[in-house]
Amino acid sequence: MSKEEMQTLFEKWIRKLRIYPAWDACLELVEDREFRKTGDIKIDCDDRKAVVLLNAVNPKQENIEEVIVHELMHLKMYPLDQTAETLIDAAFPEDSPARDFAMTQFFTTLEQTVEELAKCFLLEYGENRELSFGRCKTMKSFNDLFDGLKKLE
Repeated sequence: MSKEEMQTLFEKWIRKLRIYPAWDACLELVEDREFRKTGDIKIDCDDRKAVVLLNAVNPKQENIEEVIVHELMHLKMYPLDQTAETLIDAAFPEDSPARDFAMTQFFTTLEQTVEELAKCFLLEYGENRELSFGRCKTMKSFNDLFDGLKKLE
């Protein structure tokens, strides 16, 4: 997909998700081989600015539109994200197992929620409605996960 096509999709989605005109958002392609994610987002709430980063060198996901929607959903969810993180910080001492557990559970649930919302919008309004399975290709199969485990007696 060309940079122009990515920019066109980005413009479509910042309007569809009602990010523009309330926020100034831009798309940036990352050409650093050390960048391991397919997408990321940087958010500055004070200036209401956001930068969506897309991996231009080695993306793991096949549907870039899905990645754009996913990253923009993080912006939509950001107030809830920050509220939950603040509550966890207030409730648990730093470097405690309880805080680590709460943060892990929160971030796992946040990612699942953002991805589910992205899929819903993509399937309803996307130009490319094919979901990416790129990450699955590198994961162990269900059977491989249990290979070598001791049987319970």
